[in-house]
Amino acid sequence: MSRISKKRLQEFQELIGYKFNNEVLLSKALTHSSYANENSIEKTGSNERLEFLGDAVLELTSSEYLYELYKDKLEGELSKIRASLVCESSLAKSARDIKLGEYILLGKGEESTGGRDRNSITSDAFEAVIGAIYLDGGFANAKEFIHKFLLDNIDTETFFFDSKTILQEELQKRNEEFYYKLISENGPDHLKEFTVAVMIAEKEFTRATGKGKKIAEQEAARLALKKMGRI
Repeated sequence: MSRISKKRLQEFQELIGYKFNNEVLLSKALTHSSYANENSIEKTGSNERLEFLGDAVLELTSSEYLYELYKDKLEGELSKIRASLVCESSLAKSARDIKLGEYILLGKGEESTGGRDRNSITSDAFEAVIGAIYLDGGFANAKEFIHKFLLDNIDTETFFFDSKTILQEELQKRNEEFYYKLISENGPDHLKEFTVAVMIAEKEFTRATGKGKKIAEQEAARLALKKMGRI
């Protein structure tokens, strides 16, 4: 039975910055069901069970993240935002960022039809990797992976209304020049917070802090729109 080589496993671990104690878990996380089927691997040998587990870890981590980020939003709003945040396209984007598709073991059929670039396959594998890290190194390591490759880098316009674009359009109508100014960044790399200000006519209009520069910009723009009575 052929599986992913040790060299390839090591390459991927270097990419994500996490070293597995049990590389069998990572190998399974990278094994698509089509490969398992074609190579007579037992049903539990694909990444589907790890995907199930990773999905639960991702839901808890993203829920905590949004609970802290949007302190004024109620359960219904938070649920909608979370659903968009962890949707297939969002996870697939994060998977592309770590070149996950290049490391997945696929059956010949899936390989020939572009499975490595298919969102459904890469997003499922991303969740499976989360599940594998959780089993291998515990919740803290899985949470760090999720923050590093999804939450801390995501642009909120992908799952919430685009405050930056709305603000830009509004200020263009008023012929007012503006820009975003980075005020500060604090904390360790995996927990860094950014404070950004919206500058209008060279004066600070609003400022916000977020776990990512783009998130801080979106929130500062949202506060600017609120201050201007646009939302």
